[in-house]
Amino acid sequence: MAVALARDIAALGDAGLAALAARGDGAAARLVISRNNQRLYRVAWSILKSDSEAEDALQEGWLKAFAAMDRFAGQSSLATWLTRIVINEALGRRRSADRRRRKLEEEGVSLMEDHRQALGSQGLPPDLAAARRELAGLLEGAIARLPDPLRIVLILRDVDEFSVREAAEALDIPEATVKTRLFRARRRLRAELDPEVRTAFAETFPFGDRRCAALTAAILARLGIG
Repeated sequence: MAVALARDIAALGDAGLAALAARGDGAAARLVISRNNQRLYRVAWSILKSDSEAEDALQEGWLKAFAAMDRFAGQSSLATWLTRIVINEALGRRRSADRRRRKLEEEGVSLMEDHRQALGSQGLPPDLAAARRELAGLLEGAIARLPDPLRIVLILRDVDEFSVREAAEALDIPEATVKTRLFRARRRLRAELDPEVRTAFAETFPFGDRRCAALTAAILARLGIG
């Protein structure tokens, strides 16, 4: 019975799934979160360029999304709607951080930022794991050095596989602008990296099973959903 129910929930469209989740259905809420955690984390990272800040923004974004879930109208996909919420949360955090940084600089205080979390490599042979970490690190660094407008478009299109229309809706910019920024981002990456390095996209910005499950449990607990 439970398996059949889970199958029925998974087969729901965005509006039906959002409606169930808004009513506090645990299975629906868990499915919405687990389906979108990876892409939303990447989007938050593309703005904040910090693992811990991105995860904090993701969690707060989820809480805001669930608070408004009953108002999801289905005019765009649920993924696009959620992405816009997390983008706004991450941008707000970055603006706050920028204000704090300027204040500290005005007072003559140096702001030091040194946060880097190793990429996961469970289950891989040591040599292969090390090679993948190195490639992923090179790629992540190159993406981090892109200008903000180019970086977030690249993440949405090439990593999270948003369509041009979905990316334009999420960022509230014209589709032509999405195409132009993506072209420029890819060109800059090609100038910096060898072609084979780009295959490391799958290894970048990991938000795998354990992290996803832990964050999902934390969000459901804060929402009081069992």
